[in-house]
Amino acid sequence: MAQVRSASVKWIGDLASGSGELSAGTSGAFSALPVTWASRTEKADGRTSPEELLAAAHASCYSMAFSSDLTKAGSPPQSLEVAAEITFDRVDGKWTVVSSKLTVRGRVPGLDDGRFKAIAEQAKDGCPISRALRGNVELSVVATLDH
Repeated sequence: MAQVRSASVKWIGDLASGSGELSAGTSGAFSALPVTWASRTEKADGRTSPEELLAAAHASCYSMAFSSDLTKAGSPPQSLEVAAEITFDRVDGKWTVVSSKLTVRGRVPGLDDGRFKAIAEQAKDGCPISRALRGNVELSVVATLDH
C-alpha cells in the first residue's frame, strides 16, 4: 500500500531577506527548523536547507537499501555508517542540485572488499531516493569495508 509523508513550511518575506520554518507533518519528529536563502547558498549559520534535508533522506534511504542488499546476499552487516554530500551549484545560471556523493563504511563479517563495493553500487542504484534523483543528479558511492 502506498505511503504518504508530509512536511510544511511557513515562509515570511521575499527570497533574499525572508525566512521560513520547516516542520515534519507526518512524524512530528522536527518542527520550526529555520530555513533561509542564505542558508542554502552561503553559510548554514545554524539553519537547515532543502539540500541538507535531501542529504539526510539519501543517507538514511541508502543505509536501508544497502543493509537489505547485503542481507539478501547472505552477509548481513554488523554496522553501516553512511554520509551523503549534496552539491548545490549554478547550472546555466540556475541553482541546481548537481550531485549526491554517498560515503559508506561497514563492518560485514565474511565479506571481501570487492563484493562489498559491488553490493554498495547495486544499493546506490536501487535506493528509492537514488531512483528519484537518477537522470537529474550525478550519483556516486565510495565504500570502505572495515576488517
